[in-house]
Amino acid sequence: MTFAPSNTRLTMLSRLRAGKPVFGTFLMLSSAWTARIVAQTGWDYVFVDCEHGNIGDNDMHDSVNAIAACGASPIVRVRGTDPTLIKRALDTGAHGLMVPMVKTADQARRVVQASKFPPVGTRGQGSPFSAWVLGLSTPEYLQQANSSLLTIVQIESAEGMDNVDEICQVPGVDAIFIGPNDLAMSLLNYAPARYDEPVFLKALDQISEAGKRHGKYVGILVSDGDAARISAERYNIVAVGGDVKALSGWMGAQAKAARSRADERLSQSP
Repeated sequence: MTFAPSNTRLTMLSRLRAGKPVFGTFLMLSSAWTARIVAQTGWDYVFVDCEHGNIGDNDMHDSVNAIAACGASPIVRVRGTDPTLIKRALDTGAHGLMVPMVKTADQARRVVQASKFPPVGTRGQGSPFSAWVLGLSTPEYLQQANSSLLTIVQIESAEGMDNVDEICQVPGVDAIFIGPNDLAMSLLNYAPARYDEPVFLKALDQISEAGKRHGKYVGILVSDGDAARISAERYNIVAVGGDVKALSGWMGAQAKAARSRADERLSQSP
């Protein structure tokens, strides 16, 4: 497992190594200001979602910089296991990366290989930003990068669940993160799960128990803060919704409240 660094800017890793749960959220909108607003609300980390979000290469760089400046850990979720995607994500200065739809130990090994510098892996060096985000010189960063980067793989399919023990035995994989919606689609053919389906609940148990058995951090996405508080009793990493859900939910609620009051007044008019 990743070594506990002395760099206090690594908020997520520092809390995990101290045995504390970490809470974060997803960023899908391409704005450095959105990233800053989200990061300042008190999260330990923010997933910069380059898989499903509207975040391209430039915005990924700006978002990581903004999140780190607010004291939260920026973790980039890339689109897949392509080494060039992993290299670009880490060149931003991200404190870690999350890779979706990892189904086999071989895929997990390729992720680790692409995320580590030689002699452990094949990651190329060239970006000054990864060091600057942590307040380090490039030589200092290179000395600690392999041991301080959080490498998270997502288990979100029946195949990934079946191979979770082998995936968790891959050196360099620090955490497994359950993608509940894709896992539900794979097992139930619908999403979201109701969380009363025996096959789905059994899958959650199997994945989390494998992570704990092999000394990996285990994470999951939940819908709100109440669910996060309960989930923290079982999971090390808990993600709560995201910027799009928060914006849509708040705006929708306020619009409904405003219209309902206006409509009520109109209905009472003679």
